[in-house]
Amino acid sequence: MEMLTQGPIRTRTEGPILEVTLDRPKANAIDAATSRIMGETFRAFRDDPDLRVAILRAEGEKFFCPGWDLKAAAGGEAPDSDYGPGGFGGLQELPRMNKPVICAVNGICCGGGFEIALSCDLILASNTATFALPEIRSGTIADAASLKLPRRIPYHVAMDLLLTGRWVDAEEALRWGLLREITTPQELLPKAWDLARLLASGPPLVMAAIKEVVREAEDMTFQDAMNRLTRRQFPTVDTLYSSEDQLEGARAFAEKRDPVWKGR
Repeated sequence: MEMLTQGPIRTRTEGPILEVTLDRPKANAIDAATSRIMGETFRAFRDDPDLRVAILRAEGEKFFCPGWDLKAAAGGEAPDSDYGPGGFGGLQELPRMNKPVICAVNGICCGGGFEIALSCDLILASNTATFALPEIRSGTIADAASLKLPRRIPYHVAMDLLLTGRWVDAEEALRWGLLREITTPQELLPKAWDLARLLASGPPLVMAAIKEVVREAEDMTFQDAMNRLTRRQFPTVDTLYSSEDQLEGARAFAEKRDPVWKGR
């Protein structure tokens, strides 16, 4: 297991799994410098062929992340500062992120912190987690959430959260489909690792293709997306259909054994 610390970001790896921990007391708020480190961390994860799954978590029980560091804003940091290669929080605008990312949420997750969680593929939360988009109360827009949330949950629920800024507990978040699972605070990280190991045991080329197709097809008609799929016009799909893993899956099924995925 390899462990590294870069300022407020701590990472550890176990085989093909990367754990990224935000540790910036007191509340894990993110300033531009922290965001750039997060972007560099997730870009390195994306580009490392030996890593397959990432977990994003935060240190402490009270806060996951409240979003933008308002103290930095009061000190002159502008909303359009350089947040690094992935935009705010390192994930929201990172191109070609074709590996699954799991978010483990503990405590308060609001504003930009909620938007970072929405940028992950699967969210687990402790039963102490709470979610909100309070930007409306300070006269600004939750920009990324305004784009993402109505695509994740029913429109009227998303608009309720955006327009009122009200708080949602873990049970309600699960009910609307934002969460995969609710755990105790003690079980949160072990459950996230169990899920990461499950995903890491799967076919990485298929997961890459799923992520690219879902992302790129979001603004396409069904037929346009299907045409691109069948013509192998998604790079990850073309790679998959020409891969050793594609043959391995068929052979393993015919031979009644577990496949051995090589990612090539």
